[in-house]
Amino acid sequence: MDFLAILRIAVRALARNKMRSILTMLGIIIGVGAVIAMVGIGQGADQAMQKQIASLGANMLYVTSGSARFGGARLGSGNTKTLVSSDVAAILKECPAVTAAAPGTQTSAQVVFGNDNWGTRVTGTTPEYFRVRAWDFASGTGFTQNDVTTAANVAVIGETVRKNLFPGSQAVGQTIRIGTLPFLVVGVLAAKGQSAGEDQDDTIVAPLTTVQKKITGQPWLRFILVSAPSRSLSYAAREQMESLLRDRHRIREGEADDFTVRNLADIADVASEASKIMTVLLGSIAAISLLVGGVGIMNIMLVSVTERTREIGTRLAIGATESDVQKQFLLEAVLLCLLGGLIGIVVGVSSCFLIATFVGWPIVTSLTAIMLSAAFSICIGVFFGFYPAQKAARLNPIDALRYE
Repeated sequence: MDFLAILRIAVRALARNKMRSILTMLGIIIGVGAVIAMVGIGQGADQAMQKQIASLGANMLYVTSGSARFGGARLGSGNTKTLVSSDVAAILKECPAVTAAAPGTQTSAQVVFGNDNWGTRVTGTTPEYFRVRAWDFASGTGFTQNDVTTAANVAVIGETVRKNLFPGSQAVGQTIRIGTLPFLVVGVLAAKGQSAGEDQDDTIVAPLTTVQKKITGQPWLRFILVSAPSRSLSYAAREQMESLLRDRHRIREGEADDFTVRNLADIADVASEASKIMTVLLGSIAAISLLVGGVGIMNIMLVSVTERTREIGTRLAIGATESDVQKQFLLEAVLLCLLGGLIGIVVGVSSCFLIATFVGWPIVTSLTAIMLSAAFSICIGVFFGFYPAQKAARLNPIDALRYE
């Protein structure tokens, strides 16, 4: 008997009990849909985390001043005074993997405009800061290197500061007061939102020399932001900077560094690994329902063999081979899983769309997850359908015909 004839017989057998066939497929439908939805949630979470990290800057490294000692007490990170502007020049000159560097210092201050005021952080840096952080402007422009040289009282404000000080008016061209000093607003940064629990838009950026000389009175640097040409080269940039700064700061072998270099690529890698583990975990939990669905199919197929014993006996008696009977029941199981898998794909993709639309979670519909789920459902049909098919094929025709 050819394959098409066996296929027609299998389809007719499943169509005779439509409701039972639908209920049998339910486990596969739920399993495939759950796998696609869970993998989509996991990959969406990874994409969202990577986007948040990328919003901090393109291939960025963060060099901060290290820990200092006061008597027997260690004051923690950010308390040394050894990170200076000449370190920035040396990094740009002697580290080939570095494309840009922006020195900086930071403090907090109360900012006033008219009758409104707002407490925020004030960052003193150079124009390269906006390039390293890949920060665009919503209006206006950044300050210039000449502003840094002359310690000009100009400032660029973040979106959060703009909303609180200029809720209904144009910010660029206005004069705000930082502490007791007047500053001309020359630009407003484009909104970047939250990252690592911090509002990136709640900031004011001013020339480094202005902040150092007129606000903090500190000539040393709190940080240096560094950009590498690519993510892979950011690791080389880190090694080059660490070696250079140890040499410049005369740190001997075995001594603690007076600086810290953090590579955002490391954070992205850790976040990606954590997300992959979560995705695998969610997918594995969802895949269990596929196995449960396979057990359900085996159960129904065994019941079907028992119900159709006389039919099987008749077919064997009039010339059907054991192979024909085995193929028919195996094909029935595969068709149930395949059809259930296709419906499950529709359910899974629809679930991803609904979650993204109504819940607002980032969801990535994975073609790989869809294909693997469909293939897995077929494999389950073969695996769990083999035993019932073999049992049907091995029935004795005489005993099958006499079966009540």
